[in-house]
Amino acid sequence: MESGERPFGELPAALVDEALKRTADLGQKLLDNFEQVRTRREEWREGLKRAGLLHRDAEVPYTSVPTTCGVDGSYAVERLLASDLIAAAAVAVEGLTPPSETRYWPEPRHRIWIETEAHEAETGTILRALMIGMELELAAQAPHEVVFIDGSLTTPLIYFNQALNKSQDALHLHTTARFLGGVLSFLEAYRTVLASARSDRCWVAIPKYTTRREIGQKMGWPDTHDDRGLLSFVLEPGEYTGPMVLQQPSQPWHLNLDPLASNLKQEAEGVTREIVALLDEIRVVYYRPYPWLPALRVEMNPKVSENRARLATVLHGIRHQCGTPAVMEPYPLYMADRMVKHLPKAIPTFRQVTSQHIAETYLGDVSEVFLGLHGYRTESGA
Repeated sequence: MESGERPFGELPAALVDEALKRTADLGQKLLDNFEQVRTRREEWREGLKRAGLLHRDAEVPYTSVPTTCGVDGSYAVERLLASDLIAAAAVAVEGLTPPSETRYWPEPRHRIWIETEAHEAETGTILRALMIGMELELAAQAPHEVVFIDGSLTTPLIYFNQALNKSQDALHLHTTARFLGGVLSFLEAYRTVLASARSDRCWVAIPKYTTRREIGQKMGWPDTHDDRGLLSFVLEPGEYTGPMVLQQPSQPWHLNLDPLASNLKQEAEGVTREIVALLDEIRVVYYRPYPWLPALRVEMNPKVSENRARLATVLHGIRHQCGTPAVMEPYPLYMADRMVKHLPKAIPTFRQVTSQHIAETYLGDVSEVFLGLHGYRTESGA
């Protein structure tokens, strides 16, 4: 029997009994939350109408079906006895294309980094930032009218700053050198995505998970729910909210560029100033195109959200790519996510191929090879 069919198979019986008893209390708490939302739904809808924040997608101009693509990434660190085997990948996947589409999209439509590293606690932090950078490069180069990015538009700056802060402690890593060498290119791609300056391109971020409450704070909604959770029940199919300014952090946006070489630092500082200014302008729209979908959080530049034609292109692109109940996000993001999620699963295979190659040429005891490449655990993320 598969382990998935025996979820409690390895747990102590007493622990399982106690956990099952506590689920009754959890169920009651969830029921109370659902009842609160149900009873106040019309009140909250009226509040949105009075604030001028409730709209229907039928109000925006009709546009032809735009071309779309989705970008996502994944990384994994396999902790071996002798060293670490690491991998990061970013992929871009084309959406369901209009019948008349003749656009040429040159390959490759992916970026990948595979390396062996000495044991280092911060490897995952650096690798994650490198993954984000590769995603941004793919997004900036995509020749589509609407480019969907997984996660928030603020995430790259946060991950870049974490990696730059830790890089001085991990200069011996090949991944650190690769990240620091590509930072300027990553930041320039980030600026392109945030600015959405081209009238024929719209870069939008659609995070799966968020705790932000731009609308909830404005409307005085309970702080026990984030905006996306509440609006999934408040919005009817085909409705979207008016653009709201992105909720800003308690501390100003910051990027520590001290680890960069002097010839890169000055140019990177200029790009970073532009990025920070653009983040202060980002707008948020929630859109629920179909009854089977939750409200989608869409982050974009005000040049897109406040231009009715460009906003119509984004909404139409999202609607066209969410046409089946089996997919809970735009199709190209769903496919990109499925592809990159297989990277951590493939790491043991990469390790096996590597160990076989080493064993064929190793002059010592072959058992030493398999012992040194014994894997303890895989750390991964997206």
